[in-house]
Amino acid sequence: MIDPKSLRDDFPALQQRLQSRGEYDLGPLRELDQAQRTLEQQCHQLQARSNEIGRLVGQKLKARLSAQDPDVQMLTQEGNSLKIQLAELEPRLRELKGRLEQALLMIPNPPSPLTPLGKDEGDNRLCHTWGEPRLPDFPVLPHWEIGESLGLMNFTRATRMAQSRFVALVGAGAALERALIQFMLDRQTQAGYLEVAPPLLVNTQALTATGQLPKFGEESFRCAQDDLWLIPTAEVPLTNLYSGEIIPGGSLPIYHCAYTPCFRREAGSYGRDTRGLIRLHQFNKIELVKLVHPQTSEAEHQTLLGDAEAILQALELPYRVVELCTGDLGFSACRCFDLEVWLPSAGNYREISSCSNFGDFQARRGNIRFKEPGQKGTQFVHTLNGSGLAVGRTMAAILENYQQADGRVKLPAVLQPYLNREFL
Repeated sequence: MIDPKSLRDDFPALQQRLQSRGEYDLGPLRELDQAQRTLEQQCHQLQARSNEIGRLVGQKLKARLSAQDPDVQMLTQEGNSLKIQLAELEPRLRELKGRLEQALLMIPNPPSPLTPLGKDEGDNRLCHTWGEPRLPDFPVLPHWEIGESLGLMNFTRATRMAQSRFVALVGAGAALERALIQFMLDRQTQAGYLEVAPPLLVNTQALTATGQLPKFGEESFRCAQDDLWLIPTAEVPLTNLYSGEIIPGGSLPIYHCAYTPCFRREAGSYGRDTRGLIRLHQFNKIELVKLVHPQTSEAEHQTLLGDAEAILQALELPYRVVELCTGDLGFSACRCFDLEVWLPSAGNYREISSCSNFGDFQARRGNIRFKEPGQKGTQFVHTLNGSGLAVGRTMAAILENYQQADGRVKLPAVLQPYLNREFL
């Protein structure tokens, strides 16, 4: 959530930054904020006068004046009039506050000044590449054909029991996914992240805090009877571990990682990546989340990116890093780097991790603050997250990049001890 004070104190700059994302007119929002503050000030003045009258009446009665005394009656009448006015104004104030809060929840995070300007993904900036894309001298198969031919995965039977965009991993396929999960967790905990096994169902407030609601409710699966949602990513429960809390400043930074299944409806993506492991409704992921001091936010972002890159490098999978422009940023991010892994069957790179800095945007929505020792006030933390990595997409990249001419798949060296084998 943007800071409402920026509507008053920094409006031109805020408007300009948001318009770099698209068409956002903050004028009506500023007018709503002004109306709410004007009415709030009026209510405060009326309440202050009402409190003063109550004090004066009490003093007069304590001085043994009769309730029928003209001064007492005059004050009592004024007090009653103020109560009537407040009874009329306070519901209007609550309505304005509610409208303002809902309007603020629909405004995306203003881009960081470091984020490159641009309209869409065509304006994203290539940062660097790692590794040489593999170009086998035999016919390259897509990962789903490799997986089905080796008996690692079955889409037909999964669709029969659920619907399209689900998969059942079988035998060595299930073992490979489990090995990838353990390998990624081992690496990230060694890098300093504390592992958490969070709930897979969260309430509406949790999704609102991280920015999935109210704007993107169609992307998540909801258990309406219980007001619970299946998590679209472990970013949601990991960040909300601290919602409503004041963290001791000395406890920052906080690093967490989690393996969870993730659930997304993929609304609006029909026709895209309908085959294989790239765009499933249920998929596994290792998520990295940081809560940090605002002064270290940018440095922590670069470290987070490096932690995700380290997994791809250990697996010896060619990839590139792309910085998203303002027009391609996710709703809650102010700056974001995508890791894209090489897929030989497509002859192109595909996203496997997004590493985002949210500034204090999520912390304001979730009321996550910290307090420095010896200071009176509190500040909002900065939150960051990234995939370390998406497991299914990593599996797809391994199958395609390590496929052999005889149909087998050679396992990356770092995974062989987890599976006690060299080939699938």
